[in-house]
Amino acid sequence: MNILMMYGSLREKSTNKALANAVAGLAPETMKIETVGLHELPFYNQDLESSFPESAKALKEKIRSADGIIIVTPEYNRSIPGVLKNMLDWTSRPYGDNAWDGRPVGVLGASVGALGATLAQYHLKQILSYLNTHVMGQPEFHLNATDKFDAEGNLTDESTKEHIKKFLAKFQEHIAMFK
Repeated sequence: MNILMMYGSLREKSTNKALANAVAGLAPETMKIETVGLHELPFYNQDLESSFPESAKALKEKIRSADGIIIVTPEYNRSIPGVLKNMLDWTSRPYGDNAWDGRPVGVLGASVGALGATLAQYHLKQILSYLNTHVMGQPEFHLNATDKFDAEGNLTDESTKEHIKKFLAKFQEHIAMFK
């Protein structure tokens, strides 16, 4: 299975980028994960749709060609970060050309708070539902990232590693339902 994974942070030492890298590193042999950041997308502007940015075109193609998509989101002010919303706007536009239509999607997130990006994930799932994706409901994955990563961004918590493996196994089953 070819999986596209995106993380919704621009920060170089982002916990969610580290989580995305950990997920990719723990993927089973039957799953190839391509991890992408969202650094190259310009701010969404409907005036630019007539000369659609190459970075947005390329990301739309990656979404369409993937068997499934995983989004790793931080939580900013009880919601998703602007860079993630910007990506969703570009890749679902122009009207009638929604790259997300019918795509199987899994959502993860981490924060240093006790709720582990729970509210951002729920908000993201609302948006993805509107975009007509097939969002995996269970298992949920909310990570309080305090003391789970070392200074280099490597996941060190064995329990979290096991939860990631279970998440990926269920995500494979989720994708298979829509093939």
